[in-house]
Amino acid sequence: MKQQGLSLPQGELSALVRSMPDFDGHEELVYTEDPASGLRALIAVHNTFRGPGVGGTRLWTYQDERAALTDVLRLSRGMTYKNAVSELPFGGGKAVILAPDFSKFSRPELMRAFGRMVSLLDGRYYTAEDVGTSCADMDDIRRETQCIFGLRDTSGDPSPHTARGVFLGIEACVAKRLHSDSLEGVRVLVEGVGNVGYHLCKSLHARGAKLVVSDIRPDALARCAQEFGAEVSSPTELYDLEADVYAPCALGATLTPRTLERLKVSIIAGAANNQLATEDVAGLIRERDILYAPDYVINAGGIVNIACEMNGGYCPDRAQQEVSKIKPRLIDIFTRAEARNLSTLTVANELARERFQAAGDSSVRVASLPTRADARSPLDPVGA
Repeated sequence: MKQQGLSLPQGELSALVRSMPDFDGHEELVYTEDPASGLRALIAVHNTFRGPGVGGTRLWTYQDERAALTDVLRLSRGMTYKNAVSELPFGGGKAVILAPDFSKFSRPELMRAFGRMVSLLDGRYYTAEDVGTSCADMDDIRRETQCIFGLRDTSGDPSPHTARGVFLGIEACVAKRLHSDSLEGVRVLVEGVGNVGYHLCKSLHARGAKLVVSDIRPDALARCAQEFGAEVSSPTELYDLEADVYAPCALGATLTPRTLERLKVSIIAGAANNQLATEDVAGLIRERDILYAPDYVINAGGIVNIACEMNGGYCPDRAQQEVSKIKPRLIDIFTRAEARNLSTLTVANELARERFQAAGDSSVRVASLPTRADARSPLDPVGA
């Protein structure tokens, strides 16, 4: 979008969205903008059969309007499957904010405007932290809406919990494919060492894994090299290195037929959402006899942690216990896939679909943002 809004009237926006392959029966997609704060954002609610659509808010610079739409549609669909397979009382939703020039706009004011946008959905969507946003941003959003999880005074930053789930998933993969209960000497390619990737590296290093890291930020690479003795690779060379595990922990769609041909690994298990460019890649992974941990199963630790805010308040010990279920859940998927000669993604999708129903109707709309005076007070009860 390159600092431009969605330059489509509602009718054309609706036609564009419905023509996109990632529009998978979504219940609702809302676009709004607020010139005063610089807000331009999309919220997609994929499915609310199990509960309100819950998923984080991503702040990012997109190449064009189709890229932003594709991202929010794929991410929201993924949240439905993630929440269903993890048996959480949530449906699937996601939001993306188109990054403005913050030299011209106040970040807290933009986040407050986004909070008012969330309030437009009357409890059908609950937000949380994601790529490009922080706990501080969530505090600002909370000033305008109650429909929010992962605050500093509740479950907090989800990154360590996501990383722990991925770590446990890698343990499950190593036991299954490498027939070892130890990570000592296991070589892991970690692509993306931001919040989640860093915490994952820390856990892997503590268990004796050998790390190769790649990231677009030199400071993040230097930190991993210094603290964990990690080998540093450029993003373009990473796929050609020999290793046991490839752990994609940056943005999605890194697994394409072309990158898969280059990979020399036995396991793919990482934190990124939407790792596969298309679902067909899962079949190619299976043909190459690589064990794949479906992304929305292995990376569910963050949302599992958030779900522990429900039913009487957040309990860290309970969150640890719930995140630990990712490991046996993956082992079950691996066993089912092997017995039926199917890809692990096919089996995971089947398990998720057993736990939700598709909605019959959907809507795509451009919404006017309420002013602060018109917006719902964050102290008012919000229906779930």
